[in-house]
Amino acid sequence: MLLEFSCLLLLFMSEAASDMDDEIDMGGGNVHVITSKGNWEQKISEAEKQGKIVVANFSASWCGPCRVIAPLYAELSEKYPSLMFLTIDVDKLMEFSSSWDIRATPTFFFLKDGELMDKLIGANKPELEKKIATFADSSTQCSKDTAL
Repeated sequence: MLLEFSCLLLLFMSEAASDMDDEIDMGGGNVHVITSKGNWEQKISEAEKQGKIVVANFSASWCGPCRVIAPLYAELSEKYPSLMFLTIDVDKLMEFSSSWDIRATPTFFFLKDGELMDKLIGANKPELEKKIATFADSSTQCSKDTAL
């Protein structure tokens, strides 16, 4: 009985490890994957010129909650084109991520003109959707006000 349990546990663990090895697409939808600090600065500058609020997702490919929320993040990037969606892999850009004091993944930052407006730590789908919708509404309102 114990041997049988051990075999099942090993099988489960090896399948789980195998699943975690599969790369997920962190850049689906209209999400821009940030690969360097220069790439980050370019996208922030682009967002400023376009008057867009940036949603930056500090994530990791091995992180279960990050993997779960990635499809929603990609979907939201298509639903709200008035915002710019970025993803940063904390393992690939460790020093850069540390400069943002990332202590947990996923961590979402909301930036306007390069300045932090809000943040969300964790894969809380309803809260992420709520914050993104709020910022998209404010971004759209600002665009309408500027046009007047």
